This record gives sequence, C-alpha cells and structure tokens, in this order.
Amino acid sequence: MFCHLRPWRRFCLEKILPHWFHYSRALSGAEAVNALRPFYFAVHPDFFGQHPREREVNENSLKRLSVYLENLQKPGFKSLKPTPLTFYVRETDQNPSDGQEPFSSPGFRAVKFTLHTRDLLSTVLYILNSCSLSVEHIQSMNTNVHSQPLKETKRMSDRPIKWDKSYYSFTGFKDPEEDLEQVSRIETTLKSWLDNNGKSAVKKLKNSLPLRKELDRLKEELSHLLQLSDIRWQRSWGIAHRCSQLHSLGRLAQQNLETLQKAKGCTVIFTDRSGMSAVGHVMLGTMDVHHHWTKLFERLPSYFDLQRKLMLLEDQISCLLGGIQVIYIEELQPVLTLEEYYSLLNVFYSRLLKSRAPFHPRSLRGLQMILNSDRYAPSLHELGHFNIPVLCDPANLQWFIHTRVQQARENMKRKEELKVIENELIQASTKKFSLEKLYKEPSISSIQMVDCCKRLLEQSLPYLHGMHLCVSHFYSVMQDGDLCIPWNWKNGEAIK
Repeated sequence: MFCHLRPWRRFCLEKILPHWFHYSRALSGAEAVNALRPFYFAVHPDFFGQHPREREVNENSLKRLSVYLENLQKPGFKSLKPTPLTFYVRETDQNPSDGQEPFSSPGFRAVKFTLHTRDLLSTVLYILNSCSLSVEHIQSMNTNVHSQPLKETKRMSDRPIKWDKSYYSFTGFKDPEEDLEQVSRIETTLKSWLDNNGKSAVKKLKNSLPLRKELDRLKEELSHLLQLSDIRWQRSWGIAHRCSQLHSLGRLAQQNLETLQKAKGCTVIFTDRSGMSAVGHVMLGTMDVHHHWTKLFERLPSYFDLQRKLMLLEDQISCLLGGIQVIYIEELQPVLTLEEYYSLLNVFYSRLLKSRAPFHPRSLRGLQMILNSDRYAPSLHELGHFNIPVLCDPANLQWFIHTRVQQARENMKRKEELKVIENELIQASTKKFSLEKLYKEPSISSIQMVDCCKRLLEQSLPYLHGMHLCVSHFYSVMQDGDLCIPWNWKNGEAIK
C-alpha cells in the first residue's frame, strides 16, 4: 500500500499511524461489502419508510457510494474525485462522535463526510468510523492485522495541528481545507451546473431513446396480455435493467400464461422480495428465479382472501374510532407484505376492543390515519393524517385525536389545495421549457415542488428542451440521461 513512498516519508507515517501498516493484504470487493454490513444495516432505506426525505437521501448516497467502491476496484485507476455523502444513521447505544450533527429526528442522526480514500480498506474504515460504528470485526478478516485494538483508527478530533497532505491521502481522515474547497465546488448555480452537464445528459438521453421505446412496448404488451392495471418499479433501476425484468416476465408468461393471468386487475411491482404488498400489489423479487414467481401467482387466490379480511379489519377499526379511515401510504411507510400489515392491524384492533375507548360514531369521518410499528407516541402529519403507533395507549390516543381534529382537517384541505397548485405548475414548467417529462422523487413534498417550479418559471434554461427533469435533493445526471436537480436550488448556491 505504501511501497512507492520515499523511505523518509514512509518512516514518518509509520510513526504517526503504526496500526495502518499491519494491513498488508488489501480487501477484496466481497470482503469490503461484508465489512460494511453494520453500516448497511444502519442506513438501509427500508428502515426509513416513515421518513421519506431521509430514506431518499440514504438511497441516493448509497448509489454514489456504490459507484465510488466500484471505481476503486477498477484496474489502473489513478485518482477519484472527492465524494461528499450524507447518511441518516439509525441510532444505537453508542454516542455520536465529535463533528456529527445532533439528532434530526427520533431514532437516527445525520452524518456527513467526504470520501477521498484510495483503497477499499481505508474507505471501509473511514465510513465505519465516520458513522461511529465498530471496526473490530475487520480484524478477523485479515490474518496479518496487529493485535492492537482497531478502535484507535477512529476519526481524530479537531486540533491545532496542520498535517502534511500525504497524511490525509493515506489515512482517509478529513482534510478541513480540502473539504472547504470541495464544498465550494459542489455548491454551484443551477445554470452553471446545466452548462457543465447539459451536453452529457443530452447524449445519454439520445442513447437511451431506443431502449425507452422498447420498455414502453414491453410494458404495454405484458399489461394487455395479463390484463394488469399497471407495471411499476420500486427502485430507480436503469432502462436496460427494467427491460430485462420485463423480458423475464414475458418468458414466464409464454410458459405458464394461465397461472400468470390470476393477477388480472392487479399492479405488478418489481422490487426486492416476492409476495403481495400491503396495498395488494403483486411484488416480484428481482433476485428470485421463475419458480418463485410462478409459486406466487399460484397463491394469488389465497392472497385475495386475506386482502378481503384485511379490508374488513380496517372497517372494524374505523367503526371503533369514530369513522376515521385507516390507510397505507407507500411513500411514507415501511415496505410491508400483506401478511405483515394484517398482523399489525390485528394487534391494534385487539387492543381497541379491550379498551373500548369512547369515540362518537362518525365524529372523525373524513380524517385518515396510518399505523406505525416503530413509534411510541401518536403524531399529526403535515399532510393531515394521524400517525398512530400499534401499541399506543387507547386513552391517550382518544385525547390526542380529539385535541387535533380541527388541525387535521385544515392540513388535509391545505394538502388538496397544494396538489392542485403543484399540478398546474408542473404543466406550466413542462410547457415553458419544452420538457419531455417533469417529475419528482417520492420524498419531495408538494410544498417543495411548488417552491421549485415557481422559481424555475422565472428562469431561461435552454438546456432543458426535450429533457427528462427530476426534482430531487441533489444534482445528478442519471445513466439514461434524466437530469436531477435539488428542489432548493438558488440562482446562487443551493441550500444545504
């Protein structure tokens, strides 16, 4: 790792960080993934279902991290562009290290760091240490590691010492000056970013057009053949990947059409696991083989029976709670199967029956609630629905809802008004810039989208002509040419 250093510099580094020189064998890609398991478990988007903004930030940061790790493993790479990342880390018993932000929401904290490491090992250690996660398990992965405790590799606190640039290059620790320079490069204007990236996006979009047409054709043919309501994707897979998934489903339909037609009227979603979702969509796990998909379609009649029982259970809960509607919002809740969601509803219903909290019949009609399994206190969402914990005390629940009924109705009315304004602004922006498509990521609220579109309409942006524009939390050109811009861009710098 340091064989190319001059002897005097190598000697100095050994004195500063002796434990780094015991890692004589570099990590493989598989070992790096295994070493990062605690990190992936702490930041996985599926654990942030009730926090859509944080979930989207983690999902986007994981994509950028994946690209960084892939580039590290490419033969002959010279240097990598410093990559700033933000993750929301699920809180553990450990205390956050110095330099990290305080809790931004119950149960997790925000961590920001910039990757400028040059090998997998230092990258893995730097990520784990930045997130205050243990690195002890890495010792067992390398037989040449010294017995000295790995916790010594934790990030050093700020102190008035100016190290040589080589120190930051080889340890992976933050160089404050470089971080400041990188931030100034990142926080650019919308126009300058489009000037620098517009041509690249146009080229990628042009190259993707044949595949986009193929995707539309495959989707239409399969929807018609299987009489589906829709075909969707839970993840932001590229067009080529989506076409491949549709080809797989098409081959299965040719082999067993009668079985697959049991999904008539359903929405099919390609996702991480197979089953039926809480809202009744047929989920096809992209890592599963055709045999698993076939078994799922064969079981659909039993799933439909369970779905009817679930809807009855929702109605029974509604009757006990004054007519409030029990809903499931895919963008705001964890991805649950039908069985998992039914179990949650059943637990909540049993607790309500025992308490018999008095709600006046139909007093809460027109209001909505969602059930949460990872909360301990009820809350009112800005969109107007109530977040109710499954294990919430019924007496406290009654008091909480009754004291916020008026606010909930006002929030719901405001939501509908915002939705109308949002749609009008999307249409106006699409027309003004001759966009092929304007859309937003699920974590972008109507308020954010309205603010973004209002300011876009004041600009002259010729690069947007014919493009696919996505309103997100960061700047990016996607692999198929879609342009992502942060909702909070400014004529000057983007708000952090």
